[in-house]
Amino acid sequence: MRILICGVGGRMGREVAKLALNGVRGAEVVAGFDILPVDTREFRTFTDWERVDATPDCIVDFSHHAGTKAMLEFAKSRSIPVVLATTGHTEEEEAVILEASRHVPIFRSANMSLGVALLVELAKTTVKTFPEADIEIIEKHHNRKLDAPSGTALLIANAIREVRKTAKLMLGRAGNAKREPDEIGIHAVRMGNIIGEHEVIVGTDTQTITLKHEAHSRALFAEGALAAAAFLIGKEAGLYDMKRMIDQD
Repeated sequence: MRILICGVGGRMGREVAKLALNGVRGAEVVAGFDILPVDTREFRTFTDWERVDATPDCIVDFSHHAGTKAMLEFAKSRSIPVVLATTGHTEEEEAVILEASRHVPIFRSANMSLGVALLVELAKTTVKTFPEADIEIIEKHHNRKLDAPSGTALLIANAIREVRKTAKLMLGRAGNAKREPDEIGIHAVRMGNIIGEHEVIVGTDTQTITLKHEAHSRALFAEGALAAAAFLIGKEAGLYDMKRMIDQD
């Protein structure tokens, strides 16, 4: 499996490269891309899509959402599948992703962790079991993370809305007003070097259920991205996600 890592100079890009260079999932890095030059002896790197002459089987993207359009234009021009692990996309960028998925297969997940995928399913089951319960989500990340709430918190909240149709998101809480019954509160904590923690609290007047996932190493996201790349190769154009990969397995 020949991959091109987009955002190869970032923390996650380096994690993907490290695993691939060790042969995880049979991956081979044929090129890297970043907006700033990256010095590595193991593979070639580029800062301009027009200069990329490698032909990967899949692009693994852990960059910044502002670069999504240019990356997808390159992928479409070469018919290359894309694992899109970047979050924080604007409405315009979401439209670009949808359009590109008509031409190439795109795997999207705000979180590449299998454990988070399980957390999502458990949260949906819990909320369905307790239809009157209050729901709060607390997410914690390092102090360098740009988007808030996290893409994973939104992933969890939107999954919960599949089983509670009337739910609406409350991003943070301030002012003098009581909690409305159908709110899903989302609270973002940014401090230190926290890799990623997501906690779902479902509470009634008589009991509370707490579901939590904590990432101990960024390697788990890189592992998931390589698994997604292996899954995506050979698929028809369209949008794919963690649930479809897990269900297939």
